[in-house]
Amino acid sequence: MLFTTSQIADATGGTLVGADVEVDGAAFDSRLLRPGQLFVPVHGERDGHEFIAAALAAGAAATLSARGAVAGVPTVVVDDVDAAFVALGGAARDRLPDRVAGVTGSVGKTSTKDLAAAILHRRYVTTANEKSFNNELGVPFTLVNAEADTEVTIIEMGARGIGHITDLCEVARPTAAIVTAVELAHSEHMGGLDDIARAKSELVEGLVHSGTAILNADDPRVAAMGRLTSADVLTFGREFGSVRATDVVVDHDLRVRFTLRTDWGDAPVHLGVRGAHHVTNALAAASLALLWDVPMDDVVDGLGVGALSPWRMELHVAPSGARILNDAYNAGPASMEAALRSVALLPVERHHAVLGPMAELGDHSLDAHRHVARVAAELGVRLVAVGTDAYGIDPVPDIDAAVAVLGALDADDAVLVKGSRVSGLERLAHALLAD
Repeated sequence: MLFTTSQIADATGGTLVGADVEVDGAAFDSRLLRPGQLFVPVHGERDGHEFIAAALAAGAAATLSARGAVAGVPTVVVDDVDAAFVALGGAARDRLPDRVAGVTGSVGKTSTKDLAAAILHRRYVTTANEKSFNNELGVPFTLVNAEADTEVTIIEMGARGIGHITDLCEVARPTAAIVTAVELAHSEHMGGLDDIARAKSELVEGLVHSGTAILNADDPRVAAMGRLTSADVLTFGREFGSVRATDVVVDHDLRVRFTLRTDWGDAPVHLGVRGAHHVTNALAAASLALLWDVPMDDVVDGLGVGALSPWRMELHVAPSGARILNDAYNAGPASMEAALRSVALLPVERHHAVLGPMAELGDHSLDAHRHVARVAAELGVRLVAVGTDAYGIDPVPDIDAAVAVLGALDADDAVLVKGSRVSGLERLAHALLAD
């Protein structure tokens, strides 16, 4: 989205020092910045002000700064860079049409966002978050970098506590709200399931009266959120809801076929993504698209070609012939069980799961890990734990040790690789595929 530096100063309450020039979008990372963008020196592991020179060398047209003007480049001087960028996100939202969907939930929100974008872009110019960039900086980043002709915006919203999604809604001002599920995730920070539901329900409460809440009718805590809004409510689910799936069949490559049944008509669907658990996410995405007048043929086609963000249910065949199911982006109890049930369906003799820890579960951690271990045993999946003894078995210390424990693999083997982001187990999947 195009802004002049004077407009940025007005939106952020800052002071422009230097020329009034035009910028096209914004970047936090000087290595990823495109020429002509605004550099935003946020505070991460290091202070972004240390990288202003690198950003200028990469072609930044201007910069924000909380340390005064920067010689040789138009600078919008602000008190707090992070707060200023959130304010700029709000200014970008003012320019967008009112087809803005917020997506949240303990599991499935990124996949739902990806599938919804795949459908909606067939009819509309569509903007959506990159990957899982869904926090207090990711949401304004998505808005500021939206194309000027954007017709539909899909905003994934994460939460690590009560009030987080309320803050995101103040910036994004969604007119549709999708809630996928309430499961144990970030419970170390958010408490039990009722507390997590309270945090996620802020998206529904943040809807305007003329909006629509799109809720998972199979999840009682999500379904109950319909009572928290005066907006319309549209439901989806495998068992209940206005948008449902019947006749679900999982192919040998884990792709799923089902009949989509809706108030707009019925249609056969063959998902482009893998795993039966993605049926619910597909129903949520289809609900949004149908609500916003996408023809059924486009809904079916979009679901058929839709792809997920990296390291989510990626199925590859290694040179050894083994099938590697890379679901290493993140992990919680619900997604871990779903992935185990998926790998167990692959038509091979031996099924393995190399699992890292599930982080941020707090007091629920040990029970959750032991439950996953029981599911693996019931399914006949050999479990290899990396870096944690919480699964109740002796762990291996690192990726090299996991490769050694797996031993020689061939076409009769399938390996699931999954763990929380801190595990970095995508490196194991890459190692197995390179062997």
